Amino acid sequence: MNDSSKILKILKKAPLFENCDPERVALFATQSSIISVEKGQMLFVHEEPAKRFFLILDGWIKTFRETLDGGQVIVDILPAGEIFGETSLFEGEFYPYSAEAVESSRLISMPLSLLKTEIDQDPKMISAMLTNMARIRREQDRELEHLKIQNAPQRIGCFLLRLTKQEEEGQVKIQLPYDKSLVAARLGMQPETFSRALAKLKDATGLEISGSTILLQDIKQLIHYSCSACSSEFPCKDLTEKSGCNL
Repeated sequence: MNDSSKILKILKKAPLFENCDPERVALFATQSSIISVEKGQMLFVHEEPAKRFFLILDGWIKTFRETLDGGQVIVDILPAGEIFGETSLFEGEFYPYSAEAVESSRLISMPLSLLKTEIDQDPKMISAMLTNMARIRREQDRELEHLKIQNAPQRIGCFLLRLTKQEEEGQVKIQLPYDKSLVAARLGMQPETFSRALAKLKDATGLEISGSTILLQDIKQLIHYSCSACSSEFPCKDLTEKSGCNL
């Protein structure tokens, strides 16, 4: 199977493309490529003219902004199945953040110009983009809610739920980035706070921790524990539908 065929198979399952006409998805597949990036490699820099957007096949990507004193504010730590860079179309076609690989990763690289053309021509693509932007806004709103009403272990639990599928049964294995301090920063915690909170989450839900690998024996227990304080029932549910994109 060549790259175009592999890419087409993956894009058909991605939320941004799943309701689009097959011939339009095929067009993206023929103009896209699978790339590999090493840990620490920059994909783009904040306010750089946007040319490509990406879907993560495996690995982790950090999106961030730099502060005036040279520090970093982490926007997100993105796992496999996530698309990023596409909202640049609505930011004057400049990247609104920087993106860096925090582990060796594989990505599908797609032309942003083609996405712009398809949005202009295909109402289904417009709907898909609006749906995706609404999902991002819901996540941001929940982040603000979680900061106010959840304790640190519950916030870690919600982050872990993003990396699972609700329909999974039995033991669930999650591979975190090797550097857990990145996850801590993403959740607004100091590394020592993250370590203590992860230990409390382990006691409360029975998860097992081995280095950067986390094993969940019962995902429902994690859902009930993490979502008990939220304003809607199991609000992380729609954040756990992944595209199954690994090759």
